[in-house]
Amino acid sequence: MDIDIISEEENPMLHRTDVRFEIVHEDATPARLQVRDSLAAKLDKDAAEVVVHELNTKFGMRRTVGYAKVYETAEDAEDVEQDYMLDRNAIGADEDAEAEEA
Repeated sequence: MDIDIISEEENPMLHRTDVRFEIVHEDATPARLQVRDSLAAKLDKDAAEVVVHELNTKFGMRRTVGYAKVYETAEDAEDVEQDYMLDRNAIGADEDAEAEEA
């Protein structure tokens, strides 16, 4: 899976960078968490700081265009993003599981 950054736009008010990217893949459209981890590695960020919002693949194509928000810290992501988007990107799930166990 190859990830190419198409554009990056700084958003200092929300402590994030909005990123548009393109993925070239051999098999089916990659999973959101797999894309998040690969994008975080490419941008040298922690996976909890990257929120993948959309992945669009045209039928029959092996190319996916996506949109993600890359935050300065995981806390910034948790403050700004809606709960369902945090759940989709498995952000904060580890802390919730640890809190329930205690």
